Amino acid sequence: MHDCDNYVIEMDYVDAEGNQTHRIVSPIRFMGSYRFLGLCLCREAPRQFQLSRCKNVRLTPAADVLMPVAM
Repeated sequence: MHDCDNYVIEMDYVDAEGNQTHRIVSPIRFMGSYRFLGLCLCREAPRQFQLSRCKNVRLTPAADVLMPVAM
């Protein structure tokens, strides 16, 4: 992702059990063609995300986000 230090990913995420949460994630790196590693600002920890479970994905300027982010 170009200029990844200045943007975060805002998305709705569905986990393996079907639970949907709204997440704000600072991307770290892609891990193959179907998942990526990112710092979840809601959980304040690194998490892996499967791209097929990411919905309503949009980029948000990192300067507009304060940590921690409520889930």
